[in-house]
Amino acid sequence: MTMRTNYFLLLVMLLGIIPANNTHADNTTPKSVILYTPYTKISVSPGASIDYSVDLINNTDELVDANLSVSGLSGSWKYEMKSGGWNLSQLSVLPKEKKTFNLKVDVPLKVNKGSYHFVVTAGNTRLPLSVAVSQQGTYQTEFTTDQPNMQGNSKSTFTFSATLKNQTADQQLYALMANAPRGWNVVFKPNYKQATSAQVEANSSQSVSIDITPPANIKAGSYKIPVRAATGTTSAELELEVVVTGSYQMELTTPEGLLSADVTAGDVKRIELEVKNTGSSLLKDIQLSANKPIDWEVSFEPSKIEMLKAGETATVIAVLKASKKALPGDYVTTMMVKTPEINTEAQFRIAVKTPMIWGWVGVLIIIVSIGVVYYLFRKYGRR
Repeated sequence: MTMRTNYFLLLVMLLGIIPANNTHADNTTPKSVILYTPYTKISVSPGASIDYSVDLINNTDELVDANLSVSGLSGSWKYEMKSGGWNLSQLSVLPKEKKTFNLKVDVPLKVNKGSYHFVVTAGNTRLPLSVAVSQQGTYQTEFTTDQPNMQGNSKSTFTFSATLKNQTADQQLYALMANAPRGWNVVFKPNYKQATSAQVEANSSQSVSIDITPPANIKAGSYKIPVRAATGTTSAELELEVVVTGSYQMELTTPEGLLSADVTAGDVKRIELEVKNTGSSLLKDIQLSANKPIDWEVSFEPSKIEMLKAGETATVIAVLKASKKALPGDYVTTMMVKTPEINTEAQFRIAVKTPMIWGWVGVLIIIVSIGVVYYLFRKYGRR
């Protein structure tokens, strides 16, 4: 380039006809219409709902009517644009102002792990957005509990707290079932109300309480109770475990089953008793006692039973002494046996009889009375 040409260009620049740096001027010129959101790339889990707040900024001196659209999402992804509670397809912005609208994007449950890209368009303005799905998606049901194992005796009701999670895109009505042994009772309570089914919204969870009651005479041991939630398209199973420590049951009777006896006032009566362990657990430290009439005495031989295995029977002698002042008639004496776990009792009807000596005294009084009457009749009868 000649010296004359250089002088000419310098003169033109000084006069302001040509900008000194054309590239710099283009970069600093603000765009006329802008779409803006701070969250251009986020990471979510399958089934998540993303709420974007998007600004449409009008930097021009004229009113802008922009058609809104979203492109790049597959058919399983759902979205909606709203503002002021209304669904949007076009937005109008005054000069030098901005309008905000909401974009909700629902990530499907059945989706592969990876990055997904889509574009929000307002007229000729584009806003590229990215979503990173953090894990592989599923279309399934989950039935879970934090405490799958419980322990107690056969009289207990075992209550488990479970969670039924619908990881599908549709509302599901689940049938609730249990595969329990015969005699067991299983009750489902979705949302704490007894029912045989539970309705769960898409990608939602519901609490389910499960009450399990074992049979009355169940043996000690560990029992598996599978429970299941199922629809026509999806299902889940949960295995619960109940550990029964055994039942505590005891019976007090006599070898013949009779609960009555007779005794003479002031005498001693020995009554043979049988203590039976009718439960499924070992009974220890079995104490015997009696609720007796006033001035009566009751003792036991032996005074207590150290232990009694399930199904076994122990023989005890109750030594009963009636009061000397007891009048003839029936008296009730209650025999009791107890352990720290259980107690039982039996009522005995004791018939008190008059001692023989008083019978002979009575006969003698009658004879004497007859003799006196006869004597008086003989002596004074002829007068």
